[in-house]
Amino acid sequence: MKSAKTLLSTLSAAVLGIAMLCLATAPAQAATATATFAVTATVQATCSVSATALAFGTYIPTAASANTATVTVTCTNSTPYTLGLNAGLGTGATVTNRLMMNGAVLLGYGLFTDAAHTTNFATLASANGTGSAVVTTVYGQIPAGSYVTPGSYSDTITATVTY
Repeated sequence: MKSAKTLLSTLSAAVLGIAMLCLATAPAQAATATATFAVTATVQATCSVSATALAFGTYIPTAASANTATVTVTCTNSTPYTLGLNAGLGTGATVTNRLMMNGAVLLGYGLFTDAAHTTNFATLASANGTGSAVVTTVYGQIPAGSYVTPGSYSDTITATVTY
């Protein structure tokens, strides 16, 4: 028979083992700390502009020749802007009488905001950017009756967005 002291020692060891097992499987207590920080940005008003070419093709002086180009403007949302087309590079050209050149020979043409060719395209009224591309059609016309020297004529128009 075991002595009471041995029995007590065995029992103490068993209780201690069970207690250690319970402590080993108990979840750890986590501590947390938090902080906040500001996030900021400044959006700058901006616009971009691009254009397609306007090619009249072959012009026959007995009839007017017409075609179109497009100007695409993209501005940040709510940015006010205007779109303007300059007179071009033709010697003596104005926004109401544009001139293509073939050396020193000039061929007149017009740029308009409408298909009927009644409203000259110089500067469009102010608009507000939407953040999306806004496409504007430019209607070009060479009037009938321009009996100039045969050959290739050209001009360069600059589209300007002011914002």
